[in-house]
Amino acid sequence: MQTLARGTELIAKYSRTNYSNGRFKFMFQTDGNLVAYTTFYPQTVRNYAYWASATKSTGNNQEPTQDLHQRLTIDHDGVIRLYAYPKQSSTSAGRRWPAEWTALSFTPADICGLMRADTGSGACGFNSYCQIEDAQFPNCKCPNGYKFLDPSDESRGCLKTFPPQDCSSSAGEEDGQFDLVEMVNTIFPSGDYEYYQSISEDMCRDLCLSDCLCDAVTYESASCWKKRAPLTNGYMDQENTGKTLLKIRRQNSTYSTAGERKKNDQSRKLMATAGWVLLGSSVFVNLMFIVGSCPWRKKNRRMNRVGDESDEAMESANLQRFTYREMESATGGFKQVLGSGASGTVYKGVLGERAGELVAVKVLDNMPERDGHDVREFATEVKIIGGTNHKNLVKLVGYCNEGQHLLLVYEFMSNGSLADSLFGGGEGTFPRPNWYTRTQIAYSVARGLVYLHDECSTQIIHCDIKPQNILLDQGMTARISDFGISKLMKTDQTRTTTAIRGTKGYLAPEWFRNVPVTAKVDVHSFGIVLLELVCCRKSFLLDFEKEEEMVLVDWAYDCYSRGKLYKLVEKDEDAMEDLKKVERFVKVALWCIQEDPSLRPGMKKVVHMLEGAVLVSEPPDPSSFMSAI
Repeated sequence: MQTLARGTELIAKYSRTNYSNGRFKFMFQTDGNLVAYTTFYPQTVRNYAYWASATKSTGNNQEPTQDLHQRLTIDHDGVIRLYAYPKQSSTSAGRRWPAEWTALSFTPADICGLMRADTGSGACGFNSYCQIEDAQFPNCKCPNGYKFLDPSDESRGCLKTFPPQDCSSSAGEEDGQFDLVEMVNTIFPSGDYEYYQSISEDMCRDLCLSDCLCDAVTYESASCWKKRAPLTNGYMDQENTGKTLLKIRRQNSTYSTAGERKKNDQSRKLMATAGWVLLGSSVFVNLMFIVGSCPWRKKNRRMNRVGDESDEAMESANLQRFTYREMESATGGFKQVLGSGASGTVYKGVLGERAGELVAVKVLDNMPERDGHDVREFATEVKIIGGTNHKNLVKLVGYCNEGQHLLLVYEFMSNGSLADSLFGGGEGTFPRPNWYTRTQIAYSVARGLVYLHDECSTQIIHCDIKPQNILLDQGMTARISDFGISKLMKTDQTRTTTAIRGTKGYLAPEWFRNVPVTAKVDVHSFGIVLLELVCCRKSFLLDFEKEEEMVLVDWAYDCYSRGKLYKLVEKDEDAMEDLKKVERFVKVALWCIQEDPSLRPGMKKVVHMLEGAVLVSEPPDPSSFMSAI
């Protein structure tokens, strides 16, 4: 028991069985006002006041009743309850004291609807909705197509059980794969990004189905609100006249009509029949394949033809073809190493026929024995890369494709890599960039990724964004290098979406899960690089003096959540004078490194947020919301 005096507070327990500090607290303020707060809420005001008594104390205490003990609590669900216990009741051994307490009153009655800050998870977690049931306890539920992130703690929210709609897919590729399921009397009152008036429900549905960013719409009184994940502040109440239409994949829907189920049964029967036919015919096909197999000399002739086709394809991209001997001469026998990585080693070279033009020659190592598919694939992808033209990409000048020798020739960047400057790499010949230069580098890298993801004729996912692959030209403008090359290198991996490519410390979580890999892996890597740019340090330092600062992501979020961002840049005078921009950059980085790819913004939005054109909302803990496996 605790006597609640002015200026003191009660902290709710975390759950019904967990007595550690929870998400809510109740304060008896010095002015006499009784106020209920959240103890952690992802918004500008750290503690969100969701209920207040609006009373002023006169200093008189409530008279206790003669027959009852009274107890006031704030419970794990955020509801304040007044309990009573008969004084004359026995407390002998074997009797459970708490079972005798009776709830006399509770406040607030509409806890589900009160948790409605501009951002945040509501009374329940992200993507879940709250409903008041028996005993006025809020019940957290997952919508159709979602499951609890942590079944032992339903307040942590829900996550999708299906892959989200992929905005990077070819136009129309996923048409017809999604349904909108109806959630009556249920709304998600915050987080909408588009609003329409005076339209029908069918029009509202079509607007969401045709928009890959739309995860749900709320429809009420001819008004339509589009919402993207994570869905926030959801609650169900019979007084809600609106409804939510939630987008899920068809195979995840339990709302199929009888006609659709019948159609699916018929399709399955047809597929089974077709399977038996194909099984029988496959014996004949396999026999013909064996009889028709060609000897090795036929394969060699085909490889020569493929090689000629690949050279024609690459030359059509205005790339110069070099011989291996020319590259040996240009690099002086491959002597001066500029850098190295998993895909190869880069050497400094001079092209004599181009009046001494400096180049960087990358020798791709560990090339497997290539068949026709590999050569053709390399030609196609290098043709795409050779056709790129953006000021924030390193230009590919030419190539060498001679036997097992595969070399790429790039323009030379005089200020080395970002890693050299930022971390004092090499021999320390590159000065560390100041705060202004680092912000310009961040803008440049982001714009380069926008070009690769959204503005090329064929989307290019870099797969290995890191300071070593960001080069700086004479004017310290950042240029992305090696875009697509890591994908080209491991030809056996280009045939799957789940094979890991990239560098430890910058890899997005989906690389380790059986889920499709999209351009959001580059967004995650960019978020790590952005934090490194802000703090001028590597993302992980094993020998760091303070253990809590070893992992940059954890330390940055800790500083941000505690309102101590200055600790990240306290040794940088320029950054200390520009803390508003430091905060904006850190918030953008925290959004970029969210575990759930659907929570990460696209690179276009990242650019807008970095430039201040779009307000950056408060990011959740990057590790608090896991994507579906």
